[in-house]
Amino acid sequence: MEAYRKFLWKLLICSVAFTCFYGYRCIYNAIPDEINLVAGSEQELNLNLPFSVKGEIEVPAVMAAGGREEQLKETVHINLSDSCKVVTGDSGNYQMSCSLLGVLHLKDVNINVIEETKLMPVGTPIGIYMKTAGVMVIGTGEVKGMDGMSYEPAYNLVKSGDYIEKVNGETIYNKKELVEKVNQTDGEAVLTLRRDGEHIAVKVKCIKTSGSEQKMGIWVRDNTQGIGTVTYLDENGGFGALGHGINDVDTGELMELEDGTLYKTQVKSVMKGSAGSPGALEGVIYYNEDAERGIIEKNTECGIFGQANEILMNEIQGDYLPIGLKQEIKKGKAHIRCTINGTTEDYEVEILEVRLNNSAVNKGIVLKVTDERLLSLTGGIVQGMSGSPIIQEGKIVGAVTHVFVQDATKGYGIFLENMLEY
Repeated sequence: MEAYRKFLWKLLICSVAFTCFYGYRCIYNAIPDEINLVAGSEQELNLNLPFSVKGEIEVPAVMAAGGREEQLKETVHINLSDSCKVVTGDSGNYQMSCSLLGVLHLKDVNINVIEETKLMPVGTPIGIYMKTAGVMVIGTGEVKGMDGMSYEPAYNLVKSGDYIEKVNGETIYNKKELVEKVNQTDGEAVLTLRRDGEHIAVKVKCIKTSGSEQKMGIWVRDNTQGIGTVTYLDENGGFGALGHGINDVDTGELMELEDGTLYKTQVKSVMKGSAGSPGALEGVIYYNEDAERGIIEKNTECGIFGQANEILMNEIQGDYLPIGLKQEIKKGKAHIRCTINGTTEDYEVEILEVRLNNSAVNKGIVLKVTDERLLSLTGGIVQGMSGSPIIQEGKIVGAVTHVFVQDATKGYGIFLENMLEY
């Protein structure tokens, strides 16, 4: 009986300890690591925390004494469990110390006071062509030599995600040049690879497969193309699109950009989405000089970014809206702007969840399409709609990024402030 009592006590202690730890982690994760505020404004800060969490921020202050001014620091106390008004001054960076019940330290949060930004929400489809920085390796395989034997010369030497930059010390820029250099090589080729930001050199045997052709058994890619949606334009023509990066379809790796171009595109049809089968916008991309609409300068996990040309800037008309910060986003009614049948329109959606501290940077918003017009056209969210701006209460707050595979009416969005980090 005594042993049984001790076991129950240990079980109780472990349960209490687990509950405390789990509760601590839930509160910790509910507090964002970073909060952006607009300079020179009064804003409501409401994190909806379930327990009493206190925040302390040291801000500059000036005291005048004896005819001179002295620079001081003043501590501002905030109750993060309730909705509170925050009045900001000039832009700058601060740190807020957060503690549970004002006693147990939880974490330090970076507070960034930023200048007000206005952007034009776009929502129009665009053709994307992107060239990789170097020739990207997809994988390796066997080749059949002229002797009838099978070889896999690159196995364990080259791997998926590598970028081939040089062959025998000579720089190459595309697949065609890679093939030419390999065919000119006698015996082994020295490949200079970029792997995880570092450069390495490997020797790979070239297998003669015909009188004039040699192969190393490496599958490669040097470009990609597709249709996406432009999220916003700034007043200088800078654009953001997609809300997620362009990853290689075979390796899943974020493709490293050499250069890229936006092209005019026309959506011809829509393959509607359904449970287990994501739909897609299907169209034509016009790859000619007159159809160019801008240049792509960055491919990041938060989208593609670059500069629109005058043609695209003249084609897109609309109002510039202030950005809505993630702590301002509310569950409930919002709109997404997209172009399905040739006309750019705002369609109603419902924001189901706002994940202030989500580890997946482009899945901070969970939304559901409620507009019957869009549901009848697409079934919900389809491929090609990535980048459609999300607008709530007159502010652009994010962009659509992914669709739920098992429910095409639901999807994810990225906070606009995450896109603006690039």
